[in-house]
Amino acid sequence: MRVIAGTAKSLPLVTPEGADTRPTTDRIKETLFNMLQWNVQGAVFVDLFSGSGGIGIEALSRGARKAYFVENAPAAIDCIKRNLAFTKLQERAIVIKQDACSALNSIAEQTVDVIFMDPPYGRGQERGVLALLQAKSYVTQDTLIIVETSLDTDFSYLQELGFVTEREKRYKTNRHIFLRKIRSKDEKSGLPG
Repeated sequence: MRVIAGTAKSLPLVTPEGADTRPTTDRIKETLFNMLQWNVQGAVFVDLFSGSGGIGIEALSRGARKAYFVENAPAAIDCIKRNLAFTKLQERAIVIKQDACSALNSIAEQTVDVIFMDPPYGRGQERGVLALLQAKSYVTQDTLIIVETSLDTDFSYLQELGFVTEREKRYKTNRHIFLRKIRSKDEKSGLPG
């Protein structure tokens, strides 16, 4: 695994041993960031279920202003810290060792531009995180939320949580779902809400 582009381009990243983390492949990461290219420069980026930190590090390498790395596993936290030091990107990084739901209270930003989450497949954690994000003041109608998930994960509840799917990119074994908060009629017309 390596950094695809930006200031840390081609630098290798360490990943935790074992099957507890499932790093996004370089090919899928490159596709994702090609789709995100206009959203990353100067952004506040949140990488939930960070694993080795590869997604957040890619965002920092490509010009994100700040990135939060949220991970609960000690071995993964160690990899994130080592990777940030190796890529010399630690000054713009905040590493939070907590589960994703608890960590959402530790994000001290007025607004967050991009939130990426790659929870373990098949456990339904996406819904719980999205339910909490819906109520966070730093998640605005302009915040882009990306969920990396299995091909068969159910998202039929999105509208009731106040989200709409903006785009979906399918791969052989997984997919990225791009979400935003649903805009109210007043916001669409430019009237104050």
